[in-house]
Amino acid sequence: MPHPQPDPQPHAGDRPRTVTLGGPPSLPPLLARGALLSPLKKAGPGAVAPPTRIVLPGARADAGRLAAYEEICGFAPDRAALPVTYPHLLGFPLQMRLMSERAFPLPLLGLVHTSISIEQHRALHPLAESEVTVYADRLAPHRRGTEAHLVTEARVDGALVWESRSTYLARHAVPAEQREHAGAPQPDAPDPLTLPEAAEWKLPGDLGRRYGAASGDRNPIHLHPLTARLFGFPRAIAHGMWTVARCLAAQRATGPVRVRAEFKAPVLLPATVTYAAEGGDFALRSGERVHLTGSTGPLG
Repeated sequence: MPHPQPDPQPHAGDRPRTVTLGGPPSLPPLLARGALLSPLKKAGPGAVAPPTRIVLPGARADAGRLAAYEEICGFAPDRAALPVTYPHLLGFPLQMRLMSERAFPLPLLGLVHTSISIEQHRALHPLAESEVTVYADRLAPHRRGTEAHLVTEARVDGALVWESRSTYLARHAVPAEQREHAGAPQPDAPDPLTLPEAAEWKLPGDLGRRYGAASGDRNPIHLHPLTARLFGFPRAIAHGMWTVARCLAAQRATGPVRVRAEFKAPVLLPATVTYAAEGGDFALRSGERVHLTGSTGPLG
């Protein structure tokens, strides 16, 4: 049986292509497709983002999953507004649809979610239908490889109400000058080790399975020690987006807000972690090990 061959790499001048879906795509087939195509893709200099936009009209929260999500992430139930991170769940299957395409030049296997920024112009109502769009804005050099910048937008009646930018890192060998200059930390970021402790959280070993059931993200690295070991982890790790959501629930971030978070190191489950915060800055750490840093602020 012939193996699938990757499509020719797109060029910056290619015309945009819009794919409109009739419903949210199922994640397991996308993971399987991405895994099958990953060995045929080689991340490296010169790769460009495919000019594809994935659109899902009529996206809305599932009431059962929303309740489970609020509980596992620590958000107070709100009948008038979705948690600030919840629209990411509506867009995540579209991200996977895009990254599992032949034209996407980075291998899906091994991609690491390194950061997310969110601009919420107004909170989405739990019963509202929105049009969700995902596209790759660009690929950029990173000191450890190549980083894809994926944009997710949610519109209600044509108005942009929520948008995010996620970065995903494909690791590969890079020239020395790229290691020195790309991906430098922001100079004005506070030292996460000096932020005062606000709470201590004990995370159970089944946290990944519970969050996976609520979010739909059942990546095997989060589900069980045996499946996590297949990918080089000694135990299952917490979802990065759970760590962000849990911190934002503690921050009580809502309404028009800007969020920025960077994933620093995985949280091995079970674990005891410290949530530290001051003003709009926050961090998640265990001892001297920093797992997440972030900030919130007013939009506008």
